[in-house]
Amino acid sequence: MSFPKKGKFFPAGNGHDHGYSDQGRTCFADEIAAALRRSLGPTGAGVKTVAGWTGANEKTVKNWFAGRYGPSGEHLAVLVRHSDEVLNAFLVMAGRQDLMAATKLAAAEQAIMDLLIAVRGLTENENVSRQSPDF
Repeated sequence: MSFPKKGKFFPAGNGHDHGYSDQGRTCFADEIAAALRRSLGPTGAGVKTVAGWTGANEKTVKNWFAGRYGPSGEHLAVLVRHSDEVLNAFLVMAGRQDLMAATKLAAAEQAIMDLLIAVRGLTENENVSRQSPDF
């Protein structure tokens, strides 16, 4: 039995073309790869960390780091939850740089709160040590 003349070749693309060019998908994959490398470094430890976060296969994660493919929406959401670099790259690609200022402000506020807690802990320890008798 042989194939009919029509239909023996697969169509170009992956079936998920929604008006985007191949260059657009490559740009997405490249941007996510760069953000992952900035966030975790290009080492195998970073690949293992991301695989642990997302539950994705390590080979898949290596492809994300190399920029061959980008993560799916579900995996992207997990990456954004764990990496500020990926979040910032995503916001830039979405044209929402205005939200980057809000995330940086929230991070700065958290850092100030952590610093205040540390300073209060030091002053409490200092007060306790002044009140304890020396033997």
